[in-house]
Amino acid sequence: MERRRAPPAAPRYGRRRFWDALYRREGAETREWLGGLSRFLPQLEPELRPGDRILVLGCGNSALSHDLHKLGYTDVTSIDFSPACIAAMRARCARCCPGLRWAVMDIRALAFPDASFDVVLEKGTLDVLMVEETNPWDVSPQAAASMRRVLEEVSRVLRPGGCFLSITFAQPHFRKPHYAQEAFGWSLRHTACGDGDAGAFHYFLYIMRKGQPLDPRDVALGRRLHQPPSPPAPPPPSAPPDDDEDYLLAIQL
Repeated sequence: MERRRAPPAAPRYGRRRFWDALYRREGAETREWLGGLSRFLPQLEPELRPGDRILVLGCGNSALSHDLHKLGYTDVTSIDFSPACIAAMRARCARCCPGLRWAVMDIRALAFPDASFDVVLEKGTLDVLMVEETNPWDVSPQAAASMRRVLEEVSRVLRPGGCFLSITFAQPHFRKPHYAQEAFGWSLRHTACGDGDAGAFHYFLYIMRKGQPLDPRDVALGRRLHQPPSPPAPPPPSAPPDDDEDYLLAIQL
C-alpha cells in the first residue's frame, strides 16, 4: 500500500543513520514520499523511450523502479546511500524483476563512466539537500554547493541528448536557479502536476535536456543564485504546523 507521509523531524532527513534505521524497520515496504508513478506518469512518459538506460537517484523503498520495469523500461539502475535500503530492495525484486540493478552510492559521487545513461530520474531525493534550510530566498553556501555537486555528476553521466527528470514540491522560483546553470550544458523547462483536487498539493516536474541551450531568461535566473538576495518581508504569524506540513514547507526550497 502506498504511503505518502513525511519524516517526523526535518534535521534527521539528511542523516544516513536515520534512513538505515527506517529501512531496517520497514524493509522493502513501499513508501512513496511524493506519490507513486501513476500520479505523474502522464507528464513523465513523453520523456521516456523503452530502450533508455535509466538511473534512479535515491530510490529508497519506492516502487518507482519496479513500476518502470513493469511498463517496459527494463534497463533501470537504482542507487541509494543506505545499505539497508539497497539490500531490502534487491531482495524484494529478485524474483519479479531480476533485471533491475541496485547499488549503494552517494549521489554526490556517482561511480559511473561519463555518458552512461539516457535518463537520470529523481523523485524527492534532491530535497534532502535543502530540508534544513530556513530561508528559501537565501540558501546557505553549503546547501548550494551540495546541490551543485550532485547536478555536476548528473550532467556528467548523461549522454548528449539525454534527459534529467526531477520531481519535487519545490516551486520554480526556488529550485530553477539551481538547475539553470550554463555549466551543466542542458536546457530547462518545467510543468506543474497534481491530483486534480483544488485543495491538493501540487508538485513540479523539471525537465533538463543535455546538449540543448538554456533560455536567456533561465540563464539570468541562474546567475541570481550567486547574488545576495533582497531581504524578504516578515511572514505573518501562524499556528505551528504539524510534522507533515513542516516537512512539505521545508522541501519547497
